[in-house]
Amino acid sequence: FEAQIFIKNYMKNLRFILVAMVAAFALSACNSQKETASNKKVSLTNEVDSVSYALGFNVASQVKTQGFSEINYDALAKAMMDVYEDNDLLMSEVLCGQTLQEFSQKAYQKQMEEMQAGSDDNLKEGQDFLAKNRNEEGIQETESGIQYKVITQGTGPKPKATDKVEVHYHGTLIDGTVFDSSVERGETIEFGLNQVIAGWTEGVQLMPVGSKYKFFIPSELAYGANPRPGGPIGPNMVLIFEIELFDIVE
Repeated sequence: FEAQIFIKNYMKNLRFILVAMVAAFALSACNSQKETASNKKVSLTNEVDSVSYALGFNVASQVKTQGFSEINYDALAKAMMDVYEDNDLLMSEVLCGQTLQEFSQKAYQKQMEEMQAGSDDNLKEGQDFLAKNRNEEGIQETESGIQYKVITQGTGPKPKATDKVEVHYHGTLIDGTVFDSSVERGETIEFGLNQVIAGWTEGVQLMPVGSKYKFFIPSELAYGANPRPGGPIGPNMVLIFEIELFDIVE
């Protein structure tokens, strides 16, 4: 099902790109000269020139994101001119569609393989990190696998899973990359402990108000294999948080 959605969106984007390419070629009055675009001198002297170049830039950028790392410019230009001039086609319309469909399927398969490889690498890296980290001075570990270190021990009450708390936090990956931080934003945040990742729900309940702990949260208690797409957190990543508990709000 995911593959069908990917391919459908891929083909939808691809159709838009190809239409834009046709427009770009039309605007720039593409002809049959064999001189390549990279060697041909182009002057942007009027609106058509500028729009054509800007459209070409947008089209090329989108094409690269669709997996077209290499383009045969001559074949591309030939197809454009054949359609515009009603020439005999080198490939039928049906075969063109099949070719792009097959390419999209290969692109999806490659993406899935790369994601799986990255996920496996992250999982092993996280497991190795936690195995080494548990031997560091001051590190404690819960039965679920959360590791933590007490930086400051408060004297207030401990929150329950149903409580709302006020905290400061600073979140990093194991390589030190900051992915989120209320500290850097300069303002505390309030939220219910039953509205966050399992590692937070469990970990913050260990903290008396006034405490500051550092948590090392296994991926299965964070975002697992399915983090938010496009974000800095990859699949199966261990997350590190420094959390300061200011108050139990309710």
